[in-house]
Amino acid sequence: MRKAREPVTIAALSLPGMMILRAILPWLCFLSVLSPAFAPAMEPLRGDKPVMIEADSIAYDEERDVVTASGGVVIRYEGNTLAADTVALDRKTNIATAEGNVVLRSEKDVIEGERAVFNTQDRRGVVYQGKMFLAENHFYLEGSTIEKVGAESYRATDAAVTTCDGDAPDWRIRSSEMDVTVDGYGTLKHGRFYAGGVPVLYVPYFLFPAKTTRQSGFLLPRFAYSMKNSGLDLEVPFYWAISEDTDATFFQRYMEKRGFKEGMEFRYAASEKSFGTFYADYLKDRKQFDDPDDDIRPDWQGGENRWSLYWNHQTTFPDNSYLRADIRKVSDRWYFRDFTGWNYYLDHYATDDRRKFDRVSFLGDETLASLDSTVRFVRNWDFYNLTVLGQFTDNFATLNNDATLQRYPEITLTGTKRPIFGGPAYLEFTTAYDYFYRTEGQKGHFYDLQPIVSLPLTFGDYAQFTPQFLLKGSGWSRDDQASVAGLSRQGDRALYSLGATLSSEVHRIFSVGGKTVDKIRHGIRPEISYIYTPYEFQGDAPDFVTQVFEQHTVTYGVINTLMAKLKEPNGKTSYREFLRFKLSQSFDIRESRRNVQNQEQEKRPFSDVDLELDLLPHPQVSFSARNKYSVNSGDWKQTNYDLGLSDKRGDSVTLGYRYAKSGDTTIPGYLYAVSGNTMVLNYRAPLTPLQEVNLALKAVITERLEANYIIRENRLDNQVVEESYGVRYKKQCWSADIAYVNTPNDRRFTIMFVLYGLGKAGF
Repeated sequence: MRKAREPVTIAALSLPGMMILRAILPWLCFLSVLSPAFAPAMEPLRGDKPVMIEADSIAYDEERDVVTASGGVVIRYEGNTLAADTVALDRKTNIATAEGNVVLRSEKDVIEGERAVFNTQDRRGVVYQGKMFLAENHFYLEGSTIEKVGAESYRATDAAVTTCDGDAPDWRIRSSEMDVTVDGYGTLKHGRFYAGGVPVLYVPYFLFPAKTTRQSGFLLPRFAYSMKNSGLDLEVPFYWAISEDTDATFFQRYMEKRGFKEGMEFRYAASEKSFGTFYADYLKDRKQFDDPDDDIRPDWQGGENRWSLYWNHQTTFPDNSYLRADIRKVSDRWYFRDFTGWNYYLDHYATDDRRKFDRVSFLGDETLASLDSTVRFVRNWDFYNLTVLGQFTDNFATLNNDATLQRYPEITLTGTKRPIFGGPAYLEFTTAYDYFYRTEGQKGHFYDLQPIVSLPLTFGDYAQFTPQFLLKGSGWSRDDQASVAGLSRQGDRALYSLGATLSSEVHRIFSVGGKTVDKIRHGIRPEISYIYTPYEFQGDAPDFVTQVFEQHTVTYGVINTLMAKLKEPNGKTSYREFLRFKLSQSFDIRESRRNVQNQEQEKRPFSDVDLELDLLPHPQVSFSARNKYSVNSGDWKQTNYDLGLSDKRGDSVTLGYRYAKSGDTTIPGYLYAVSGNTMVLNYRAPLTPLQEVNLALKAVITERLEANYIIRENRLDNQVVEESYGVRYKKQCWSADIAYVNTPNDRRFTIMFVLYGLGKAGF
């Protein structure tokens, strides 16, 4: 017998120690199919991998052919640990038995039990009075026995599952017998759902996720009730894992007032560089609608075919190019208004492409004014970019789409800014071809070439001066059949623009020496730009050609910033820009030289003053303003304010105010944007009257209870656009949301329960 209380490596083990180690090592993989973290332990035992074994004694009974380690046995291998009071191996039957406080660990995954028996050949076994924890799902499984019955299958008796911590979980599902398929779902028969220690629901058969990858099965249903729009609303999704690279979800939705709506999402990933999502739904809408206040909407007669279609695809090629398709179509312009309470597009809305499949880039609610379908091919070189685009637009603001201008194709070649013959001057250009099409109105071909030459000059650390010259050559050819007096079917134009930008920056650093604020940097950046575009007759150009107006303006502005250098509690340094204030205005030289015949033709060379303010004095206080002030009329054309307040508990107040006066305003338009320095063209745009107040309140009543209130009010019409009340109660493993939403089109009441790890359901 060899005493082995001190840890020893595999190379130092005696023969009995080696025998038990080789037998026990596969058992360290007991959870390997439940968690990828155990996979490394299934590799063959190699001498270059350190193995540590601790025990009071390791003995070999030659007559019985049994190896026994006893007395606080601990075996460690590649981050995996087996601990027990005793571990014995019967070499005749290949049966290993671990008894007394058996614990198997791999990273954060754990199996515990009073006793474990397993076969070292087929790696099947059973843990008695066992408890299992899977960290990836935060999933607990316990039972009087937990048995491994197959390569990826387990069975538990007198079992219970939960995602709640503690010995008295808030909820658990109990069953006399439970089967768990790893990387898939668990199934139970005659299950009882317990809230606390009280049984509240019985299900004869239940499916729950206990997986790390995909597997087919029903998802939790969704319930809702809409008082005006849909009535009782029930959806039951079914998920189908077709293959390793494809899957689908089928949405079966019943709406009491509208009928049965079917939807299907198909997702595929041929490779890391080629993937996509296709979705379609269909409903034979039986709802009758007759709203005399809606003069642009035809009456519903019942039996309308309503549908939507969405296809998002991207393939990236090895030669630094890619193909991207975003197809979005709906049956009618009222689709998103009728289903604004909930739809597939709202559920999968994402503002960026970080999530490959859940990345619907438009907000599919009643505010959506139009919908674009595009297909584009992009090829990038070191200094050039080629884009081929086809785009179709559905305009929801008109009765039909016949007069909406479409473009297919649009071919654009862009050259990035490069030195001319290695000198100080730079050249960049954009050349484009468009075919503009529509059923009613003018349509045809358009050609455009825009080279820009610039000469950036730097005067030490004091100023930067960049003159620019732009040449714009355009041509068009109409192929519509309409006869328009005074317009030729073909034409061209050539014009130029001169511009220059002068900017500088001065700053000063103030030492504060405070407990949190160490220093403050005050920066002032003045900038002035000039642009001249001579008059060019364009009266013969079709309406699909963008007009370039005569311009002779000077735009000036100044940006003030305050940057704080902060001392963090951990001793590190961070920076925060807590104030940014920008003031800008344009002066029209042409207008200042205009001859005035009478007082009613007063000169107005000064544009609106643009003011931008961003204030962040504290991480929990923010304020921003975007305003336009008319020096001619002496009043505000636009005011936009947003105030945000919060505290460390999570309470928050967000207040927004929007105001716009009817009339015209001067807006800077970057029509000559290529790269780097951009020539600014000011143009006049109409302002739609607007006065709106938005308020959002969140109150953390207790650590687990919070309330929400949102109101959006149109002050011009004295109409509440949206008002909602909500309460959320949350704990470690579940939450409940109750909400009431009132809009001019509908009133909705929802209750949503979320069981973390299992999903959400409600009504």
